[in-house]
Amino acid sequence: MSTLRLEDLKQYSDRLRTRRGEALNVRFVGPRDADELQHYFRSLSTRSRYNRFFGAISELPKGLLHDFLEVGERQRFTVVATMMVDGFETIVAEARYALHAESATLEFGLSVDDRWQGHGIATALLKNLECRAAALGAEHIFGDTLRSNETMLSLARKSGFAFVNHPDDWKLVRFDKEISVAPNDIPCASWRLAALSRQADSPSASV
Repeated sequence: MSTLRLEDLKQYSDRLRTRRGEALNVRFVGPRDADELQHYFRSLSTRSRYNRFFGAISELPKGLLHDFLEVGERQRFTVVATMMVDGFETIVAEARYALHAESATLEFGLSVDDRWQGHGIATALLKNLECRAAALGAEHIFGDTLRSNETMLSLARKSGFAFVNHPDDWKLVRFDKEISVAPNDIPCASWRLAALSRQADSPSASV
């Protein structure tokens, strides 16, 4: 399974809409986002941070912040969803995903600012992640969450994910969804283009 070059990936950002019609920009995180990303996590409620990281933290430790900002390192990527709030670009959600090429799977985790929950941001972001998974050639997309995280469980259920026991931790639930969409049928325009580019560059395309 071939993958896109990082320099190709970085050009992609997506313009989405919340359930209420608000404009939502989803883009890869950059070094300039370090302070804003840290502020975002500090502003989450204690419960939201616990649900996101499966433990009690008040902010991103230095090493983890570095990992979040290293887009493409070991096929791991971080995106932020931003909105214009009082004239400033503001992070209202984030997602981190990793491509496991050997198993053709994409693993992800996400969070939404407590003040913006209920706007359909998580649903829009998850659909966008499915497009990215398809563009990268993944055949399944999956995530893990705490059994007590009813919000994430409800989102996964409504988005068509199947639930399985977590292989390593009884406190967690794994949700998985098959990606069975052809490049031409990927609903996100930018990632449809990326998938077609990857397909054209694959060795089988010239046979």
